[in-house]
Amino acid sequence: MNKRAIIKKIIARLTGELEIYFRAAQFSRAEATHESSKAESKYDTRGLEASYLARGQSRQAAELEAAIAEFEKLVPRKFAAGETIDISALVELESAGEKSFYFLGPRAGGTEIEHDKKEILVITPQSPLGEQLMGKKHGDRPQLNLGGERREAKITGVE
Repeated sequence: MNKRAIIKKIIARLTGELEIYFRAAQFSRAEATHESSKAESKYDTRGLEASYLARGQSRQAAELEAAIAEFEKLVPRKFAAGETIDISALVELESAGEKSFYFLGPRAGGTEIEHDKKEILVITPQSPLGEQLMGKKHGDRPQLNLGGERREAKITGVE
């Protein structure tokens, strides 16, 4: 698979999310500073709540900006036979007869994209699944802890 195309799709997805957070943060900031949000009593916290929301959305936007920057500078590696899984690996995992595809990225775990009619989930080395896959190779059959239960899986591809 073309990993550069996968990275571009991840960046596009993150950029779309970033735009949504920017708009939401601007709206929340405007709401927090609008005269109708001025406290009418000591129990009226609408303005305060809107400012907390705007701050949280701004933090999330900053996190997305950092993730986009890391993916933009990520150089996809071609993994040779026998090499261990690391950042930029595209991993094909088979468990209970189902195939899943994971892209090991530096950030933005949980981001999903579709490429070549395959759903690919971004995971990080710090995620529970990422930790379990790091250092494994094509053909390994790790016992993975997935959703609170142990399952046997087979690594059927590492690109």
